[in-house]
Amino acid sequence: MRVAVIIPAFQAAQTIADVVERTRATVPTAEIVVVDDGSDDGTGEEGRGKGATLVTHPRNRGKGIALRSGIARACMGGASIIVTMDADGQHPPTEIPRLLQPITEGRADIVLGARKRDAGMPSSRRLTNWLSAILASRISGQVVSDAQTGFRAFRREVAERVRPAGDRYEYEANFLFDALRAGFRVASVEVPTLYGAPSHFRAWRDTWRVARVFARHAGRILIGAT
Repeated sequence: MRVAVIIPAFQAAQTIADVVERTRATVPTAEIVVVDDGSDDGTGEEGRGKGATLVTHPRNRGKGIALRSGIARACMGGASIIVTMDADGQHPPTEIPRLLQPITEGRADIVLGARKRDAGMPSSRRLTNWLSAILASRISGQVVSDAQTGFRAFRREVAERVRPAGDRYEYEANFLFDALRAGFRVASVEVPTLYGAPSHFRAWRDTWRVARVFARHAGRILIGAT
């Protein structure tokens, strides 16, 4: 199977080269696509210098649009499995084979890299992570261990059928819910919880965007999936 790894990146010059290099070492035959979302610090060139395919946005447009661009590039390149991961080093590339395994074995269509809710995760994130996982499980009727993770693998068919709304972080929640409502199977693989470089997640604005995604599924949260 042809694997593509999509890395949306904004102002990530200090970390992207290491992420690409370690990804290449782990999955040497994969196409690595760095989507430089309007950075002005040389992020794109750092990624390309390590052998990544570079997709460039002339201005910052948001993580959702960056993911959309990267997924389109992966499909155009013939990928059969697509992996998404962050550029800040939070997602260890060495875990990619474990994310691929449930798909290659035919047990899942989407695999989530589920982070432990331990001391490695900021306390402010643990509650929202736990709550979103519970709500996502009720909405989908399947066990969702980490609804907020951006470390995912999914089959090409998922990308072709699911066209979620959203330009920023809400895109990932919409993608997951739309895929599960379409009947795709989800599995979770526990991955280390790593926090390092500052996140571009805007606490109030982006939390509100994601909360609106859950609000649209209020009925299913109350009665459960049917």
